[in-house]
Amino acid sequence: MKSLLLHLSTGLFDQDIDPKERPLVETWLAKGYLVREERKYRFHSQYRAGTVSTVQEGRAYLQAIGLYTRDLLIEGHYLGDAKSGDLVIAMRLMGQRGTPQAKVVAIVGRAPSYSVAYAVFKEGRLLLLDIRSEAPVGAALDEQTLQGLHAGDCVQINNADGMIMRVLGNLDDPKVDEQIVLALYNKHDAFEPDVLALAEAFAKEVDASKYPQRKDLRHLSFCTIDPVTAKDFDDAIYFDVTRHVLYVAIADVSEYVTPFGAIDAEAIYRSFSIYLPHRSIPMLPRQLSETLCSLQPHVDRLAFVFEMQLDPHTLENTQSTVYEAIIHSARRFNYEEVDAIFEQRLHVSAEDERVLEWLLPLREVTDRLKKERLKRGYDFRSSELEMEVDADQNLIATHYALETPSHALIEDCMLLANKAAAAMFERGIFRIHEPPSQTKLQNLYQELAGIGIMIEPQESLRDTIRFIQEQARARELESEVDTLIIRAQMQARYAPENSGHFGLGFERYTHFTSPIRRYSDLIVHRLIKAILAHDTEEGSYVLRNIDALAISISEKEREASDIEIRYMQRKFARWASLHVNESFKARIMETENGLSAEIIDTIQGAKVEITNALPLMLFDDLIVRIERVNLATAKIYAQALEKSERE
Repeated sequence: MKSLLLHLSTGLFDQDIDPKERPLVETWLAKGYLVREERKYRFHSQYRAGTVSTVQEGRAYLQAIGLYTRDLLIEGHYLGDAKSGDLVIAMRLMGQRGTPQAKVVAIVGRAPSYSVAYAVFKEGRLLLLDIRSEAPVGAALDEQTLQGLHAGDCVQINNADGMIMRVLGNLDDPKVDEQIVLALYNKHDAFEPDVLALAEAFAKEVDASKYPQRKDLRHLSFCTIDPVTAKDFDDAIYFDVTRHVLYVAIADVSEYVTPFGAIDAEAIYRSFSIYLPHRSIPMLPRQLSETLCSLQPHVDRLAFVFEMQLDPHTLENTQSTVYEAIIHSARRFNYEEVDAIFEQRLHVSAEDERVLEWLLPLREVTDRLKKERLKRGYDFRSSELEMEVDADQNLIATHYALETPSHALIEDCMLLANKAAAAMFERGIFRIHEPPSQTKLQNLYQELAGIGIMIEPQESLRDTIRFIQEQARARELESEVDTLIIRAQMQARYAPENSGHFGLGFERYTHFTSPIRRYSDLIVHRLIKAILAHDTEEGSYVLRNIDALAISISEKEREASDIEIRYMQRKFARWASLHVNESFKARIMETENGLSAEIIDTIQGAKVEITNALPLMLFDDLIVRIERVNLATAKIYAQALEKSERE
């Protein structure tokens, strides 16, 4: 039902209506909820579809589906029988003062959502408590389930009907953490047999003789540069030093994953690969993601290649061509190896010399590219937290991954290809990032004032942010203040129309370079191939439901990110439970909704809630003692003992 409402919010073609849903569409059209324009059905401007949320004191809010608008207030007498989580059609109320309001006119279903509960026994009676809020859960329990549950057992619940879907494991087992975070979004690792059968039906190796129309680039010494743990190699690069031409070769997933097939349907459902510290949950079957599509070294692979002529003086991309090709990667590097080569710490084999002939000059080019890029965009010091767990999924270590020259080299090569791809269409899948709202900026300025950084608005927002960064640098708070600036920004998302990328400072941007792990990139590949073939019919086909798809994959991106974050939180809580009454160095990272700090000790990144009153300011360093841990909610509570000197 949510999918239907989403498509009707963005426009649904008549031929795309599921026969089972057509009676609903016709009924809503007759009631005036919908209009029909140019073979498309969409909601009348006075109506919105959405999810009822936050029912409190007889009132609620409507979270609109498919539209980036403010939530609509629904007063109690306009709610009808709607409850939190219901999917509804609501009529906007015109002429109302204050907060925009709406009235529920139809309850059409329940939002697809899932929860996890854990079992506790009180006075001999079994209770199920929500793992996030610890509120009692009214799930349907049959006798067999009742008898099989033990204290601490976790179950997945379908919120639409309250039925228990499966038992996930017990809170005492560290491996249950993964099951919990996946169950909250109903994610799964295994692929259905029909999907695996299709993936396994492809030839195990690429036979170049079957692709005479592709450009043969196997004589070029492409290489890949990825994390040491990577198994899916989306991108390879080569730089022609003499001609000053950069080649960015991307795995040609669209050759294998065709629209409406079983693999494509599963890829749409997943939309992104999920990366946990100990393993990945791929968007595509591993036969494709880690083998046939992956640009492995020393084997022929199909690629979609951008060949970009760079002006030696300005580094402007003066001419781009994109085409289907066959490559034969000469080397698979990891980031650490390349950094060691740059620092002359790694012995280079005779075989690698062929790659280094162009890789070392390319570093000079990408260093210059980054310097030019940062004149328009921003350089935020945000580090990605990396976590290491053992075979039992217990936390071993954490560290912040800082950008190194090898990371920067690959990043700027990919940015060039993504920009070149975005220049090829006016409507498609763009990666957009809007400037921060005035409300967010005012909140940021207030937070900064609390640590002694008084803002003097400059001529432009870019100049103001750079002024803030200069002030932070003078106080040795660059990383912390950059974190606040990032929090104040809008979330980047996918959209069918271009509106620029604020953070990067690009007028046009898309995602082209990771089709193995992002569905957005696969769509961009299909669209560009249609454009190259002058196939307007295929191009129209790719774009037909692009509005709804952009919204859907943006939601799936947030889900994947949330899963990765929640998994880490659970690992931190499990680690902290073994260190109750021990003291650690920490730093205050939030003061708005109670005090919270981040541990910056042997383990870094664990968030702790401060339980006592101590005169503390944002970014103060202190010593905390872990008091207690709630493994169910993954919350750590600590007492602030004393301030400490910043190291």
